[in-house]
Amino acid sequence: MKRDRRAIFYLSVFLMIFSALAFSQAPKKLRVFISVDMEGISGLISNEETGKSGQDYNLFRQIMTEEANAAIEGALAAGATEIVVRDAHGSALNILPNLLNPEAKLIREWSNGPLDMMEGIDRTFDAAIFIGYHAKAGTPDSILKHTISGTIFDLKLNGRAVPEAGLNAAIAGYFGVPVVLVTGDLAATRQAKEILGEVSTVAVKEGIGKAGKMLHPEKARKLIKEAATDALKNLGKYKPFQLTSPVTMEITFTREDLAAKASWIPGAKRTGDRSVAFTNNDFMEVMKFYLFAAE
Repeated sequence: MKRDRRAIFYLSVFLMIFSALAFSQAPKKLRVFISVDMEGISGLISNEETGKSGQDYNLFRQIMTEEANAAIEGALAAGATEIVVRDAHGSALNILPNLLNPEAKLIREWSNGPLDMMEGIDRTFDAAIFIGYHAKAGTPDSILKHTISGTIFDLKLNGRAVPEAGLNAAIAGYFGVPVVLVTGDLAATRQAKEILGEVSTVAVKEGIGKAGKMLHPEKARKLIKEAATDALKNLGKYKPFQLTSPVTMEITFTREDLAAKASWIPGAKRTGDRSVAFTNNDFMEVMKFYLFAAE
């Protein structure tokens, strides 16, 4: 009887040790979310190149796809086990699916939900990457600068003006996901650092008034891949961009009538001739205000 008990004891210990070793050796999941805009990709300089009416649009669709691929390749080199790419420009139908790295899943079209350029992100992701981003409206020496659309002059979160990278980083932060890499022109990468603090950046071009000095797309892709790999291998450096509650969003429109219309949204408050603010403890409620105010 004692032998049987001893055998059972040793077997139990063996199974516990084996389970612990198996668990420790199991591959860690690394989920990466990549939001891709277009104005900040290499080579692009004109609005005509960002939409289907432009004769060079198909060229820049390809370059946009290739820069997304560079980030995907960098993520895979860092051990990413799942990658989701969000086409976040214009029609949201720009990235060429047949040329996108098959290891990534692609989200196309607008869902008309509050996540907008971050559609698809949730708390299961470990990191977010922004590719092809641009600076906010009014930024000197920045290429195709704007904030969201031609109807918005400025957008503030808790009193601080932010570009799209700031707004989208706040969405990622709501889910506890850090932004680890931002690419675009030099002005966009500088703004990302000012807002996020510790974040890797790749400037693929530099604005000179309305002109720009560009990296070759091949060089840009190389730098993006290397930066993505390095950032994801050092995830501990980066923290989610999380706003202090309650969160106030203030939108300044380009026209007074747009502010008047937005002021009718329940909970909205007119703060100026062209500005409207909304405050809530839940950032997703603030994003719902944004969804209707910015349409």
